Amino acid sequence: MPITAVTGAASGIGAALCQQLRDAGHDVIGIDRANSDINVDLSTPAGRQQAVSEVLERCNGVLDHLVLCAGVGVTAPSCGLILAVNYFAVSSLLDGLAEALGKGSQPSAVVVGSVASVQPGADKQPIVELMLAADEAAALDAANQANNPSMAYAGSKYAVSVLVRRQVHEWAKRGVRLNVVAPGVVETPLYQASTEDPRYGEATRNFVAPLGRGSQPGELAEVIRFLLSPQASFIHGTVLFTDGGMDAMVRPSRF
Repeated sequence: MPITAVTGAASGIGAALCQQLRDAGHDVIGIDRANSDINVDLSTPAGRQQAVSEVLERCNGVLDHLVLCAGVGVTAPSCGLILAVNYFAVSSLLDGLAEALGKGSQPSAVVVGSVASVQPGADKQPIVELMLAADEAAALDAANQANNPSMAYAGSKYAVSVLVRRQVHEWAKRGVRLNVVAPGVVETPLYQASTEDPRYGEATRNFVAPLGRGSQPGELAEVIRFLLSPQASFIHGTVLFTDGGMDAMVRPSRF
């Protein structure tokens, strides 16, 4: 029975994935702020360390799969919180659980990114280099000073994609595959909150994929399950856009 840890397990993509994995026979360790197997606040270093410690205890130091779904959007209370959850929680859990994954059976990890990572200007923000330099205090301070939730979100998702791609050699040496899934619109509570936001709601509602709809959490969960599976055995270090054509619509000649 594969052992799989999933953050953001209590709702949205994470909840759909946990159900699918359990139905497929996985031993799932769910992680979220509440209503999960491990209840922690991933926006804090202490919460991240507790998550790592409890996962290692539950899996006896051997983990087959890791999926990092937890994330916050533009309606978060602060821009710093966006970076703390979307980037620093991801980097901390990847670092903390890499050794256990290296002992797993056909191990793999998937990070949930976003098509927002290719938003113009996302890669040019000072917060990106601060995130990649692991300077959390400076990154959060800079994000809060800039006070631009949309760009903080885009920058956090861009940075986490770069983080994954920079680690292809290190993770391959452990025998662990590591990839990013980049959704567009997913019909989750996080998306619903953004459509109701007075600052971004109209733009969010009007940004429609070529397929003419948003995706369902279960559709994204199926893609993640594929990337975890032996059928994806040679997929490593990729960013897989699962966005209904949004990326192609916005930048058709760049890929």
